[in-house]
Amino acid sequence: MLKTILVWFGIGEGGDHRHIHNGDHGPGGAHGHTHGVVDATIATTDKGIWAIKWSFVIMAITALLQLAVVLISGSVALLADTIHNFGDATTAIPLWVAFVLVRRKPTRTFNYGLGRVEDLAGVLIVLIILASAIFAGYEAINRLIHPHSITALGWVAVAGVIGFIGNEAVAVFRIRIGREINSAALIADGYHARTDGLTSLAVVAGALGVWLGFPLADPIIGLLITFAILGIVWQSARSVLTRMLDGVEPGILDEVNHAAEHVPGIERIIDARAHWIGHRLYVDITIALDDGILLAQANAIADKLRHDLADHLPALAEARIVFAPAEAASGNHHAPDPFTVSTRLADGLLQIVDTPQGERLRLRISRHAEGLQASVTIHRPGGRIEVLALNPVNGDHHWLQSSAAPEEPHEFAATLKLAAGNDNEDVAFAMAEPDGHHHP
Repeated sequence: MLKTILVWFGIGEGGDHRHIHNGDHGPGGAHGHTHGVVDATIATTDKGIWAIKWSFVIMAITALLQLAVVLISGSVALLADTIHNFGDATTAIPLWVAFVLVRRKPTRTFNYGLGRVEDLAGVLIVLIILASAIFAGYEAINRLIHPHSITALGWVAVAGVIGFIGNEAVAVFRIRIGREINSAALIADGYHARTDGLTSLAVVAGALGVWLGFPLADPIIGLLITFAILGIVWQSARSVLTRMLDGVEPGILDEVNHAAEHVPGIERIIDARAHWIGHRLYVDITIALDDGILLAQANAIADKLRHDLADHLPALAEARIVFAPAEAASGNHHAPDPFTVSTRLADGLLQIVDTPQGERLRLRISRHAEGLQASVTIHRPGGRIEVLALNPVNGDHHWLQSSAAPEEPHEFAATLKLAAGNDNEDVAFAMAEPDGHHHP
């Protein structure tokens, strides 16, 4: 029995455990039900908007029916529940504002459009719900201090049941549509509406308590519902203010870094930032590429990254990708100048580079003989020899790299040894650190 109840609320085995790949997984996952914040995974699909609109209609009708009974009966418990349900209905307001104003083209004054109107609408909704909660709490406390009998107990109970049915209808509707459009946020919102239905049933319990001769049951239930509304106000205000201050869920940057790490050609991520404008996400990312990559290759890498970011973040409106300057990309300010290799067996560039594993000696080859093998012999003071074998990176024979870092200082005379079959070549070269970076 308990297992069935938990599944009904979506928190037990058999609930919605399928993987939903829409950018709402990990630390910054789905966060259903924050009044005044338009969830992008819902707002970016026509069916999601349609689901929210019909949810608004159902909850608005439910709250209006309850309000009529409040005026007849004077029940503060029902008043608090009615305010709660009106709060749920107003979740659709920022959507309406957004999709009227966001469609307007950017102007010379509003270069990014009017998406920020959603934030203003969110603040307004939170303030309205807060004021309503304060009013409901005042009425409940006043009724506790000055008890007053309520009338039409039967209708109060019926109104509580109507509230439960309205919330359950919204829950079933949102969960079903959420599964159809793969929106974890809409599914979470559906389960939240299901939990709200129990709040409406508490009104029935209050009416029953009054009928059994305990008149304070109604204001006590009203006060408990007020506390629940204040909890929603806190959660929603935090979400709205976070977005107004350009805050994002931590999981969003995790997704950005995850996407960039899996794009071939990106050596490392220098910086990644994101912010919301309304329900659309804007990402700025600076990446380091090898300084020998041609512009056409760099642009292809950037396009691939944009495509992967769009897959990971459906709310993405724009990804601004910047290539880091050579000095920042290398992350190695005391690296010697590269050595140009031009021999019978290979042409390329030999340099010390910074990798995620640390400094490495790398030979980037533009032409090479079949079966080329390479190593570097460094002549250290006192006759000591340091040998670094250069092996293909990820099986690519155009990138030969040492498995260990050359010892400090990076100022030495060395020999590049090349071999291909029975043919061998020794190329002498030297590396010197830039001024100001000499080691004692």
